[in-house]
Amino acid sequence: MRVVLDTNILISALITPTGNPAAIYNAWERSDFTLLTCEQQLEELRATLHKAEIAELIRSHRAGRLVNQISELAEIVGRLPRVKRSADPEDDYLLALCEAGRAHFLVTGDKSGLLSLRKHKSTQIVSAKEFIDSLE
Repeated sequence: MRVVLDTNILISALITPTGNPAAIYNAWERSDFTLLTCEQQLEELRATLHKAEIAELIRSHRAGRLVNQISELAEIVGRLPRVKRSADPEDDYLLALCEAGRAHFLVTGDKSGLLSLRKHKSTQIVSAKEFIDSLE
């Protein structure tokens, strides 16, 4: 199974180690699915982890470990197609990543944006809870 995790899911996994995002991250560490990412997402992840309000919640060594682990173990997708579909143009790269990486799922917490789409081409767009339920 090929999966894209929105940056908000990755950040949430570090902030709340007992929630659904953390369970998803743990499932990836157990190789329950293939995580897809791209350079744009890695840049967004680094920038988000450096924001003062996030840095207060996550120790720097845990943030660094997350970025390093994803950089080394996730499948990095190169060329992304041009996509203009999301209500927030900043999220279009995630849809492009799904398309280029042939993702089965995009997991996000973006209720008013990406989740409202429910599907992009062959990728199902689901919440963390919905994804956890699909793993069981």
